[in-house]
Amino acid sequence: MKLSDIYQPVQEDLASVEAELKLVSQVENPWLSELLEYSLKGGGKRIRPILTLLSARSYNYDIDTLMPMAMAVELMHLATLVHDDTIDNSAVRWGRPTINKLWGTEQAVLLGDYLFAQAGELVAKTDNLAVIKLLPHTLMIITSGEIAQSRSAFNLEQTREHYLHRIASKTAALFILATESGAILSDAPKEGVRIMIDYGRNLGIAFQIVDDILDFIGTEEEMGKPVGSDLSQGTLTLPAMLLLERYPGEDNPVKQLFQARGGSQYVSQAIEQARNSPIIEECFRVAAGYCDHACQRLDRLPDTEARRSLYELADFIINRRV
Repeated sequence: MKLSDIYQPVQEDLASVEAELKLVSQVENPWLSELLEYSLKGGGKRIRPILTLLSARSYNYDIDTLMPMAMAVELMHLATLVHDDTIDNSAVRWGRPTINKLWGTEQAVLLGDYLFAQAGELVAKTDNLAVIKLLPHTLMIITSGEIAQSRSAFNLEQTREHYLHRIASKTAALFILATESGAILSDAPKEGVRIMIDYGRNLGIAFQIVDDILDFIGTEEEMGKPVGSDLSQGTLTLPAMLLLERYPGEDNPVKQLFQARGGSQYVSQAIEQARNSPIIEECFRVAAGYCDHACQRLDRLPDTEARRSLYELADFIINRRV
């Protein structure tokens, strides 16, 4: 199923969100306008705004309140990507040069800061204190996850728990921001809010696991960035962890890569070894388990088209190639 079919219940409002996002770049400062326009045309799937809208659709759906929140979640996401690319010194994202590659580190950091601030201003327009508090709380969680990833680069002494905590902080936190805020802004009952928090957390973890799998089995054309990027940065993801568990010898390419703190030949060997083993299938099973957990209590929500879309989104995340 296509993503466009899944977000059918909120398609018209999502188009309005997209139109409003384009207006964000219309500022007086021409240099800032250029940076904003470039970043907003990156080609993301807008999954986080979709989640915000779908999470609210089962209750008191008010697009006037939800619009700024959906925009804020996407701007938060873009800000984290700009900062991530800068920290990692990445040259390509979505098949295009990154902000830091084209305009330099200073401009990229400042753009990310601006996007965070813009997201905060938009959330304030909801006039909902509980939702307003969610944004800085989420930013603290994401920053903590980024610090943990930076400190653990090329460190082989990491457990599955470390990995899950890291991706819950970096990826799932934004999914939770989207689903929790959507539920709160639609006056969902407490159980409905808790269900959407659990959905966002588990879906976000599954999403990142699939991302990590694609870093091994995808192509540069599909992903818009070099294959093995995370591994090259010394980030230990689930496929790499399973590769270490299955092949514990000193000639393990992941072990050699981390000990040498680099080496494209080791990255290529690790990718080939993982592709030719049951590891990829096992990683998909783990991701599918989190999607199952995400959907476990959705049947307690009102039976709406939006609820069916939430189920379908979980299936989409497991089967996606980008």
